[in-house]
Amino acid sequence: MTTSSGRPRIHPLIVMLVAGTLTVAGATTLLPVTAPAEAAVLAAGVEDEGAGCAVPALPEAGALPSITKLPDPFLRLNGTRITSATDWQCRRAEIKKLAEKFVYGEKPAKPASVSGTVSSSSISVNVAHNGKSSSFSARVELPSGTGPFPAVVVLGGFGADTAAIKAAGAAVINYDPYAVGKEGTPRNNKQGAFYSIYGASSSTGLLMAWAWGVSRIIDVIEQSNGSILKADATGVTGCSRFGKGAFVTGAFDQRIALTMPIESGSAGAPIFRGIPGEGAQSLSSAYGEQPWLGDAFGTFTGSPARLPVDTHETVAMVAPRGLFVMDNPHIANLGPKSASVAALGGAEVYRALGAGSNITYWSDVTDGTHCASRAEWRTPLQQHIQKYLLGTGNAAGTMRISSRAAGNLAEWRDWPTPVLGSTPPPASSGPPPSSGPPPASGGCVATVSVNAWTGGFVATVQVTAGAAGTSAWTVGLTLPSGATITGIWNANRTGTSGAVQFTNVTHNGRLGGGQATEFGFQATGSSGGLTPTCSST
Repeated sequence: MTTSSGRPRIHPLIVMLVAGTLTVAGATTLLPVTAPAEAAVLAAGVEDEGAGCAVPALPEAGALPSITKLPDPFLRLNGTRITSATDWQCRRAEIKKLAEKFVYGEKPAKPASVSGTVSSSSISVNVAHNGKSSSFSARVELPSGTGPFPAVVVLGGFGADTAAIKAAGAAVINYDPYAVGKEGTPRNNKQGAFYSIYGASSSTGLLMAWAWGVSRIIDVIEQSNGSILKADATGVTGCSRFGKGAFVTGAFDQRIALTMPIESGSAGAPIFRGIPGEGAQSLSSAYGEQPWLGDAFGTFTGSPARLPVDTHETVAMVAPRGLFVMDNPHIANLGPKSASVAALGGAEVYRALGAGSNITYWSDVTDGTHCASRAEWRTPLQQHIQKYLLGTGNAAGTMRISSRAAGNLAEWRDWPTPVLGSTPPPASSGPPPSSGPPPASGGCVATVSVNAWTGGFVATVQVTAGAAGTSAWTVGLTLPSGATITGIWNANRTGTSGAVQFTNVTHNGRLGGGQATEFGFQATGSSGGLTPTCSST
């Protein structure tokens, strides 16, 4: 299917949904990934695929309850949970609207007129909307060889290693975010190309303004003749404040095939709810330092638990496209523990969509210098470019979480991860059917997948009912010597080490024949070989 301009509606490169690899501080574990009926598309053909979704009225800030756990990314605003991959598009649209209203400010749709030029050395952008106009430009560096080339937009000239990017075969677009949204301005007098169009008192923060600027660059590339840069193979990267910008840019434009934020800190990847307890830059400091976040976020700096959205859902907005989050465990002010929780939480959406191999979080680095050029990242950086921008690689995503700053997802999660198929099950049919092992003739079957790192692991257990169904179930397993459970969700537990039993909670004990549910736990120590048993009544 093509648009009126002839551009493919979806990225032609399709990733095979194979088992992902999760490696944290040296330990490697194969992760079973359940694939939905459709393969995971790496990039969309439009900026916002969910623009046509009917999003219910959003709550007002004064009516928001305090929720200490991370919001359930699979829970719709109407209180029902999504059950199919096709549901995700409109659930993502809800998350987008929540994030715009309470965190970043609104990202306007494409302006009435966007024009410009693409050359081997620069891109010019001219925007006109509602009688107002603005313009800005970006510098282009081409790799060796013959184009057209994919390209990585580098915010502020401060992101992933540009030499490695070009050596991998991608162009570099050096984008100055300050031309679109200047720092050092008061919130009621914001300056730059974005605010020339939408007003100096716009409530939209700089991060979203910067994201808008990258989207307009992509518009111009799409309109060019395609001889220099490819219109459907764009990545984005940045470090520190520009890492915040890269994170938001990739989340809010689905044409971006690869998002690579680096050491983004508060207002970037770290979960807002975790920042106060980690000793990272406080939310009030991040909000006040620069108008990065939207004006509405000011009411949440002292009460992030009232936010109806958090950054694990910003991570999820990138799914199933490529995401490579690079972090620094040596600087607590950057909130690396909270960032690892955001990555692990968002990875659950990737896994549910059958795209678990498309996300990488890497904080296992030795050099503690902020925004250093790190040898550990060079090879995976080039592998990501090959996979998502060139279509010549298939390296699986990894989770290399440093033991210096490993967050505990179990402390923040009380929701299960569904297996999302291509179509929803019949109404009132209970939990979605399992696409794992065939159901037993009676009783139940339990299977386990593990995300492991040096010193800890997360285990997800799927319980599948036999033909007769269940009214209650019990799962038993024996943990390796030295392993201790530190947190659990969607099950009751007896014991924390050795032989442990798990039983259903109220909402997930009754399963129809062949139906499945999940629970999970996080533990310290080695995962070893976990062999669960299952019994039911």
